[in-house]
Amino acid sequence: MYAKILVAIDESDTSLHALEHAIELARKLSASVRMIHVLDMSWLPLGPEIAIDTAALSEARRSAGERIIASARDAARQAGFDAEAVLVETETPIQQVAEALTREASRWGADLVVLGTHGRRGFQHLMLGSVAEQMVRRSPGPVLLIPSPKGPP
Repeated sequence: MYAKILVAIDESDTSLHALEHAIELARKLSASVRMIHVLDMSWLPLGPEIAIDTAALSEARRSAGERIIASARDAARQAGFDAEAVLVETETPIQQVAEALTREASRWGADLVVLGTHGRRGFQHLMLGSVAEQMVRRSPGPVLLIPSPKGPP
């Protein structure tokens, strides 16, 4: 049924919980897993008139992303599972994380996308948005949402 499972990861407990579910599902289905972390570079200032070293900020973000990927690889190995991992960046200043995830899911041929959801409501949802909600709307295939192990905030 599902041979290729893409799981979105970040540094949250919710993400780790989603990874655990993706690995368990992959085991049962003899599927492969690709972990993906998206670096949202849209927050970087674009103009040279801003006195910020954007190259240094970008490199710091990439280093943090590599640490997240390494941590996810370690978690998969500890679970006795060999999973691929990729780090991708948003391609334009206005591209959203969900769009980058959708692009990777399509490119890799994912049969299922797994991601954690924090269950934000009201003002938090309005201010922070929801990558999970955007993925459900954009994904070319099924999306499995794993709620936070702690429940909604």
